[in-house]
Amino acid sequence: MENDFSDVLEVASQAGHILLENGAEISRVEDIMTRISTHYGVSSGHFFILSNGIFTSGRNEKVSKSGGQASTYANIAFIPIRSVRLAKVTAVNRLSYDISAGKCSLEEARARLNAIETMEQKPFWEQLLATTFAAGAFSAVFGGGFADCAAACVAGFILYLFIAFISSRYLSKIVGGICNALLATMVSIVCYRLGLGICLSNIIVGAIMPLIPGVPFTNGVRDLANSDYLAGITRMTDAMLGFFCIAMGVSAAFMIDGAFFGGVIHLTGVEPNPQTESFFWQAMASLFGTVGFAILYGVDKEQYVTAGIIGIAGWVVYLLGVRYMSLSAPVSAALAAFVVSLLSRFAAVPSRCPAQIFIICGIFTLVPGAGIFWFSYYLTASEFAMSMASGFMALKVAIAIVLGIILAMELPQRLFSRHRKLAH
Repeated sequence: MENDFSDVLEVASQAGHILLENGAEISRVEDIMTRISTHYGVSSGHFFILSNGIFTSGRNEKVSKSGGQASTYANIAFIPIRSVRLAKVTAVNRLSYDISAGKCSLEEARARLNAIETMEQKPFWEQLLATTFAAGAFSAVFGGGFADCAAACVAGFILYLFIAFISSRYLSKIVGGICNALLATMVSIVCYRLGLGICLSNIIVGAIMPLIPGVPFTNGVRDLANSDYLAGITRMTDAMLGFFCIAMGVSAAFMIDGAFFGGVIHLTGVEPNPQTESFFWQAMASLFGTVGFAILYGVDKEQYVTAGIIGIAGWVVYLLGVRYMSLSAPVSAALAAFVVSLLSRFAAVPSRCPAQIFIICGIFTLVPGAGIFWFSYYLTASEFAMSMASGFMALKVAIAIVLGIILAMELPQRLFSRHRKLAH
């Protein structure tokens, strides 16, 4: 039975809408939309993808007998920026390969897409616990002791409640981002002043990590690497805005505390706690932190362990570079990002899961959250030279991560799979 070309393009557009809305990179959206339309016999479809919109057009190459004129199809869809659900990206990705294998009719594909659109979110309690334990885990990753981790867990718990019931419902993205970081930092300071925690900087860094815009940062890198410059710049700008909001919130919290206590709290820099600096505890912390973000980003449960192992591998490589190979932080971050991306591509093949999902989760241990904190703190304390040094180091680490990802993604797919039709 021949499919109507407009129905085919509608299904392709629906698939692209789900992908773009839930965190897929531009190249994947284009590839899957083209794959669907081509399989169902429409080779004249054209798709133009932006970071928040899809333009779909097509022309029926078979002229109708009655009118003697070819019919056309055009659709413009605005894609709002919402919470990321990476499980939906995986589901559409797998559907596209089932379509290519001839396992789905057009109507079956439409029904599966409708089911994907209505997939349930992760339970509230699961996301709450993920934020709580991710904050504590990243406090340990960046040098905190067990007491610091406990304080960061408290801050993460309160932060998620605020985001769920106030920030996401009533505040704009910029105001909400600043208020989220402000609250996380204030709770951390209160815990520190009450005696829960030893190193305030490690508590705050862990508490603000759930706010790091990992998806727009990682997807922006991929888009730029794929020459989708407009989308890449847009997403990188969105990520930079997220970092700016975090810095503003942290600075505001220190100023508020300083107004009550007669000056900004004096911090002396990063001091790793002996309780958690061993490779065992660092590996456990990176595992819990990575899995926490996998939950927050709606990854399938079957991918939790793989994402966690990749996160461990990236962080261990970074530690080996810094501790034993005398490499600088940017060089170690580039090497670790390369390993994370490489392992993600290997893991993507058997699971038919986009490599980007593993990269997004596994890269979080390398994101310079501590650099953002120290930039904000020194700026608030009027130590401008130290602030610029911290900010510049964070920028270098971010660029190093970008280079590591790009280098790994440029390797030919045949190194990871014998069949180019498999996920990548």
